[in-house]
Amino acid sequence: MCGICGMFDPSGTEQHRRLVKKMTNALAHRGPDGQGVHIEGPIALGHARLAIVDLVTGDQPLCNEDGTLWISFNGEVFNYQELREDLQAKGHIFRTNGDTETIVHGYEEYGSEIFRKMNGQWAVALWNSKKGELLLCRDRTGICPLYYAREGRRLLFASEIKSLFVHPELSREFDPAGLAETFTFWSNVAPRTVFKSIQEVAPGTFLRIKDNSIETEEYWDYQYEPPQYLYRETITDKAEQLSDILTRATRLRFTRSDVPVAAYLSGGIDSSVTTAIIRRVTDAEIKTFSLRFSDNEFDEGSYQNEMVKRLGTDHNVLTVSYKDIAKVFPKVIEHTEKPVLRTAPAPMFLLSRMVKEQGYKVVVTGEGSDEMLGGYDIYREALVRNFIGRNPDSSVRADITKDLYPWLKRNPADAPAFARSFFSQGIDLQDPAISHRPRWNTAGRIQRMFNMEMVEQLSGFHPDIELLDRMPAAANRWHPLARAQWLECKTLLPGYLLTSQGDRMLMANGVEGRFPFLDPELIDFSVDLDPSYKIMGLEEKYLIKYAFRDILPESILKRPKQPYRAPDAGSFFGEPVEWIDEVTSPGAVKDAGVFNPAAVQALVGKCRKKQGKGMSNFDNMAITAVLSTQLLHRQTGRSS
Repeated sequence: MCGICGMFDPSGTEQHRRLVKKMTNALAHRGPDGQGVHIEGPIALGHARLAIVDLVTGDQPLCNEDGTLWISFNGEVFNYQELREDLQAKGHIFRTNGDTETIVHGYEEYGSEIFRKMNGQWAVALWNSKKGELLLCRDRTGICPLYYAREGRRLLFASEIKSLFVHPELSREFDPAGLAETFTFWSNVAPRTVFKSIQEVAPGTFLRIKDNSIETEEYWDYQYEPPQYLYRETITDKAEQLSDILTRATRLRFTRSDVPVAAYLSGGIDSSVTTAIIRRVTDAEIKTFSLRFSDNEFDEGSYQNEMVKRLGTDHNVLTVSYKDIAKVFPKVIEHTEKPVLRTAPAPMFLLSRMVKEQGYKVVVTGEGSDEMLGGYDIYREALVRNFIGRNPDSSVRADITKDLYPWLKRNPADAPAFARSFFSQGIDLQDPAISHRPRWNTAGRIQRMFNMEMVEQLSGFHPDIELLDRMPAAANRWHPLARAQWLECKTLLPGYLLTSQGDRMLMANGVEGRFPFLDPELIDFSVDLDPSYKIMGLEEKYLIKYAFRDILPESILKRPKQPYRAPDAGSFFGEPVEWIDEVTSPGAVKDAGVFNPAAVQALVGKCRKKQGKGMSNFDNMAITAVLSTQLLHRQTGRSS
């Protein structure tokens, strides 16, 4: 993974094209191994390199034989060797040994169809001088970020917003709609961002920029089918297929590298499986990394230790305290470039820093398994809500809620009346977002803290309605679990998990993450999988547990589902944190122009009184949202 940037400027003025060199410098953390710039007519391409494949001849930007196609590429094409053989057989001549040149020759041969043939993760800028056309493309699921902005007739693009903000005339003003999305879905939804001047290339799409026009084309999307697949194959057959597919995907991501590859090992099902597969496919030493927490409520150390003992890895542990999170949080927001509702990215930033300090540039992670194979509480909650909704007055049906959160310290099932009310109130079985309403409604309450100007600007805008309008027409025939997965894969996965908690925390320290569960073959397998094989009763990720029951210890197979979490309010108000008063003062809040200063003071006062302990789920989200928004304002500044 690297950093890319550039400018398309039909006027072709040298002064503005040279700005790309400064834009490239702003991405140096993503690519500490070298920089390159290509300037030609109306185009300027920048590249900050993290050298992983083809260490000798892989510098960028690079071109085809006659110099008519130029590329700046961030990411990995894991099947580049197979594509290369195909292209060589068709007469293409390669000058390098890496994956980037495969895209150039692939585009010569197949045009934009090459993106459908690529197995990998990428953000691509491809300049075609014959057509006078710039292509910007992002991978299927949104692993690699890519942003763009219009400034007059110029179009700027970059892997990160900070690179675009090098341009002195680009507005830093917040977009109320982008903030409303963030404080509903936990993230903006591409192409919108939290800044009015910036847009994001959506996953699975590419842009064609020519003269003064931009055309957007979707080349890929999740293709769920109506429930005609029930029990077409036995669970044993499906387990064998999953094992084969995931083994291929993991091997590809572990072996296609010219530098050593490590693995994250959290102690959960997903990273335990991918690390166990790595152990199967190599005899070499395996370096693993994991997080622990000083607060036992968030710690998974016992499960990590069991897997390390079983697999014999060279294991490295980082224990994170409340104080650590508060100290690093401003730096975290510099890299998320958007508000967050949880502090979970902060420990991931610290962990990737440890990976870098140990001399590693690449880690394999288990991200994506929950989205593909049915691992989230939100999926199980949806099934419960559908179950209760068919007979809301049944106390027997409502009792099922006690099995949902065995891992949670403040389990709703401890208050049965509340749990029944929460899961039965206002159920609309025809609502395509029945799975996500509780989360969206809770996060959406943060918008009640907006100032009057924000409220007025958002009049008539409803993030949920806009999102549901994008849902395919066939979705009303999908299984409810498929609709829930689509919503998750369009919001939380690309916008938060792969970006704020993923790419940004990894690449802040020059570390690339690789995600076997987001292999296209595995995605195709998962969307066609019988929902009951994903969640059997209320047991999540049933198929993967069944498929890998021979390599996982019983304790991990049977452990209650515990999502990765980190302490929120407690990190900021247990001990004095010097920057909090500065960013939450009435003057600072008014200057940012998002929240009502009185509402912020009330929330901060409540957190201080309780020292951040025993706060409600909403209060934890709200204070994290406020602090991250205020930090973002301070770091970027606003100009209209």
